[in-house]
Amino acid sequence: MKHHVSHIALACLLALAAVACDGSVYTDQSQSVSEQGWLPADSLLFHVEAADTTTPFHFLIGIRNSITYPYSNAFLFIRTTFPDGSTAQDTLECPLSDAEGHWYGKRTGRYVDARYYFRRNARFPMTGTYRFAITNGMRDSAIAGLKDISLRVEYANLK
Repeated sequence: MKHHVSHIALACLLALAAVACDGSVYTDQSQSVSEQGWLPADSLLFHVEAADTTTPFHFLIGIRNSITYPYSNAFLFIRTTFPDGSTAQDTLECPLSDAEGHWYGKRTGRYVDARYYFRRNARFPMTGTYRFAITNGMRDSAIAGLKDISLRVEYANLK
């Protein structure tokens, strides 16, 4: 009987590990934003090492905001620096709530987490290190109420 129980326990552990590991994630990095407010001059830097130019990826930005965030959206500027030094600029509007103030995303206590695509089915055009600099694109000088910003790169063909 002990032998049978250990097989069941092992099978449960393996199933739990398979669910816990998300094989579609290439990288997922997060950085905290200053509690005093995110200034437009304060870039959050993310580095991604690319060794493959044939696999398509989805690029997502994650935002964790407090429920006291005063706006229904956030604008972000994303500057990508390629391994050869060339750059590209993206502007991303992230709707955070509807007109009535109901938050999009997953709410946990005082915070809301949501993700936004800024590139889908994109390939790294060259191997090497890519640098993503994300800055506050809002009109105010300092934005309070944003907690964390993340960059997530997922394999496009595994979803």
